[in-house]
Amino acid sequence: MAIQRMDNVLIVVEDLDAVVAFFVELGLTLQGRGPLEGDFAERVIGLEDVRQDVAMLRTPDGASGIELAKFHRPEPVRSEPVDAPANTLGLRRVMFAVDDIEDTVARLLAHGAELVGEIVRYEDVYLLCYVRGPEGIVVGLAQQLS
Repeated sequence: MAIQRMDNVLIVVEDLDAVVAFFVELGLTLQGRGPLEGDFAERVIGLEDVRQDVAMLRTPDGASGIELAKFHRPEPVRSEPVDAPANTLGLRRVMFAVDDIEDTVARLLAHGAELVGEIVRYEDVYLLCYVRGPEGIVVGLAQQLS
């Protein structure tokens, strides 16, 4: 087998502090944060004169994570509206399994997030919802019922 696991998803942001705080409130752990620039960064991402700050967050099981990047150089490019609807082409959300969806939603709402639709029951298997966090980042939440 060629793939061992999905390691992380990169999200480019403008307000690194706000997005880090959102994902920490969700339950991810901040592994590290700092500047990234120079030849290595330029070669791996295919851009020149790169200067960015990055933060790596991990899920509690350590199996996957979210990498956040705030670019100082070159300027970030916005390709879609901040509050893009669910049918917009491209990456729309990242889903997390949670043990208590109502508590998780309440904590995120208190942190400035908004519920996109509502918490819904899928048969007797899951409670599901989407939450929009800072910069329009959408996360899905799933609580297994059985």
